[in-house]
Order: sequence, then structure tokens, then C-alpha cells
Amino acid sequence: MSSLETRPDTTPSAQWRWPSVHPEGRKFAVIAAVITAALFLVHAPILAWPMVGITIWVLAFFRDPIRSVPQGPGLIVAPADGLITMIQQVEPPVELGGEGGLPPGPCMRVSIFMSVFDVHINRAPISGRITRVVYIAGKFLNASLDKASEENERQHFLMTGADGTLIGFTQIAGLVARRIVPFVKSGDMVATGQRVGLIRFGSRVDVYLPAGTAPKVTLGQRSIAGETILARIGDTERVTGIVQ
Repeated sequence: MSSLETRPDTTPSAQWRWPSVHPEGRKFAVIAAVITAALFLVHAPILAWPMVGITIWVLAFFRDPIRSVPQGPGLIVAPADGLITMIQQVEPPVELGGEGGLPPGPCMRVSIFMSVFDVHINRAPISGRITRVVYIAGKFLNASLDKASEENERQHFLMTGADGTLIGFTQIAGLVARRIVPFVKSGDMVATGQRVGLIRFGSRVDVYLPAGTAPKVTLGQRSIAGETILARIGDTERVTGIVQ
């Protein structure tokens, strides 16, 4: 994305920059590049050129752009890049409930689907403490399906904000995703928009909003991790959108 710089006249401006590649993906890029070079060396261009494309795609998949994180009281930002595919009232996962967890009863869930072309670095929706991390082995159904929340491989996070607000969010593996990689553990303090993990390759993230909080995004909207405002805690006014 963009980074901020200050000109001599102190006028702030934004400047585009190439995103870096996350260390988790560099080994895959090296493997793809080595295979590509080997194919050229054995004079197999019909295979080598497609591998060039695959190498570029691997680099793009693991890109880790800088994000400009909005600041303000009660803001909940998107933890993932992707398409808002579901907004619905559901019971929170049992792994996020119980003592010290999300309260019983329906809450608003916002689901963000990440295609293989989206950035797959996930970020914290609020600042606070990671109070629970629960990994569940499971299936690899299409992540856009509603039942993926209960049947797919997934990893739940429970966060507690400075004011005691509880936010739950879940990384869900998809059809081709085969590993969920956490960057944080229970007990860690994180800032809003801080990187907390990634999923390889194509997946979904569910966010469970606190009671009395309405989403500020609409179905079909694209979110940007760490930048798009999903909701403001305690704000019950829901926005609507027009597809055009």
C-alpha cells in the first residue's frame, strides 16, 4: 500500500512502494525459482515459462504491504483482505465462549473470503490482549460455504480490549489452504492492525462483533486488513450499500 513521508514544508503525503514478501513465503518462492531455473537449464521452455508465472504468483501471494491503520475510540478494523460474503446473527463458536469468553446468545458475524489473489496476512481488529488461541483440525471445504465455520480446519482468537470489550475472530482454511500460521500466542499484547497470522492458500476470516454493535460494511464490499472499519463498538446503526 502506501507509506507516509514528510516534505520540507511539513505537508504530509503518501507514496506508493513495492510490498515486501513475508518470510513465511520466501522459501516457497526460492523453491519455485530453483525449479524454474532448472527447467531453463535443461532446455524445457514449455515448462519453464509457466513456472515463471507460478514464481511471480507465489511472491504476490505472500506479499506483506504496509497498511495505514485508522485510530479512534471503539473502532474495529477488518482482520483480512477480501470479499464480505456473509453478515448474519449466529451463536458464537463454543471455543470462544464459556468462562471469560464471548457471552451466550446470538451475535453479529462478518465473514471475509480471501481468494488466492488476496493478501493473506491477517491483522488484529482491535488493540488489547490475546486471551485465547484455539486450533481445530478439520475439513477443507470451500471457505465461502456457511458450514465451513464449523467443519473446516480453523483457528479461533479471543481478544480483550483495554475497556474489557471482547472480540472473537476465526481463521478458516479453504479448499486449497493447508496450513494456518499464527504469529501470536495467548497472553500477547497487540495493537490494532498488528499482524497476527496468515493462511495458505485461499481461506476466510470470521469476526464476531460485540452485542449492540452493527457492521459498517455491506455484502459484496471488499475489505482491506488493518484499514477498513468493520464497526464501531456500541454503534447500532447499520449501513446499507448499492451494487453498481
